[in-house]
Parts: sequence; C-alpha cells; structure tokens
Amino acid sequence: MADLLWDDVRCFFDPDLMGSLPDVRVPDCSVEDWQAVLDLVEARSWKRQYSEGEMVLLVPRAETVLARPADAECPNLRVWPAAEVLAIFRFLDDEVIDFDVDLRELQGQERLDVFCGFLREIGRCLGKPVLMDPEGDYDRPVLGFDVEADRVVLLAEPLVM
Repeated sequence: MADLLWDDVRCFFDPDLMGSLPDVRVPDCSVEDWQAVLDLVEARSWKRQYSEGEMVLLVPRAETVLARPADAECPNLRVWPAAEVLAIFRFLDDEVIDFDVDLRELQGQERLDVFCGFLREIGRCLGKPVLMDPEGDYDRPVLGFDVEADRVVLLAEPLVM
C-alpha cells in the first residue's frame, strides 16, 4: 500500500508552488549518520556519482568529506534510487543531512512511491525523520518520514488546486 496517494499530495509536487527543488533534510545528525547514509547507498546498489567541483571521484568516508577546509568547494553526491529519479546530497553540515530532488521528476503515483520508498529507507536506516520543505523555506515541512508511524506522512494541509 502506498504511503501517500498522488491525488492527495499533487499540490506539494507542483514546481510552481513548491519551487522545483524542494529541500529534503534529516535534522539532528552526526558524521556517523552521514556515514550510515553512504553505507545505505552502497548496500542498495543505487547508482551514484560523487564529485568535488567538476572532478568525479570515488565516494570517500563521511568524516573525510565533512572535514574539508571551509573554503573548499562543496562536494555533492548524486544518487538515483530509480531511473530518472535523482537526489543530490550536499555536504554542507555534519548536523543536517541535506539533499535536493527535482519535482519535475516526481510526477504521478509511481514516482511518488519511489520517492516515499527512498525517504523510508533513509529514515529507517537512521531512526530519524526525513522532512521535505518548500524550496528555500526551511522549517516548514509539508511531508516526511515519521519514525513512529514507519511511513511517509503529510505534515501540512494540502493546498486546494
């Protein structure tokens, strides 16, 4: 059974309303949590690409990435949990696991199910909530993985379209 139904949440996947790249985050994290996510990506054999600037490299350990100099270019890890569904992790802070998704790739029930499954995997791995906020509007999550419910739930009232 689907965590969310497309007809109930389609407004939260409208790029004109939410911005095309909403912010997805796991708050209250540590370097160990980052490493757990890197290990999860490896264990699930999701297609991935780590880069620093234009240079594509092997995925390093989390403590190495997060210990880079403050003036270094921010590395990113591109992860495809399914074909044509991309999440871009940005190593900005060891206390928040932060990634973007492109709402234009998450249209319809099938893609919504992939996205919810991805959030579930991360949330279960860390035992923490995974929250999606409108682009540039932190701390106003509209949906996310709820640890207690063990599924993705709505955190805001859907907009009437």
